[in-house]
Amino acid sequence: MAFCTQCGNRVGEADQFCAACGAPQRGGAAGANPSASSFKGVFDNLSPRKASLLCYIPILGWIPSIVMLSSERFQQDRHVRFHAFQGLYLFVAWLLADWVVGPMFRGMDLHVEGLLKAAVFGAWIFMMIKTGQNEHYRLPLFGELAERSANEQR
Repeated sequence: MAFCTQCGNRVGEADQFCAACGAPQRGGAAGANPSASSFKGVFDNLSPRKASLLCYIPILGWIPSIVMLSSERFQQDRHVRFHAFQGLYLFVAWLLADWVVGPMFRGMDLHVEGLLKAAVFGAWIFMMIKTGQNEHYRLPLFGELAERSANEQR
């Protein structure tokens, strides 16, 4: 089953336009890539909302984020790409807190590393809630970076 390149609705393999939004679709099966046929059904039942949610799984969300960014199904879905990038940037913030800030403040009783990690973990949970409610929320700093990245990849 194919999906609309604009809105993600199901379209027939031979459909030239989406019935829901009217966006032009890629040609029928004649232009299909035979090497990609083994992964054809992997994302058939994954809605854009669920794909976006997976990008915010605490600590492990970077894996689905990379998969969503490289998947042909979500290549043109700016909303999913935004959440994938924002999830990746949150993971980078986690790594910075763990690998950079943590060693800088070890031995002191400031607990800066723990506070930063708690803030990032809270942002992951907050974004899972917002995304689950189908709200497009941009985190300060991370949201702006994700918006730029999602727009550059077109």
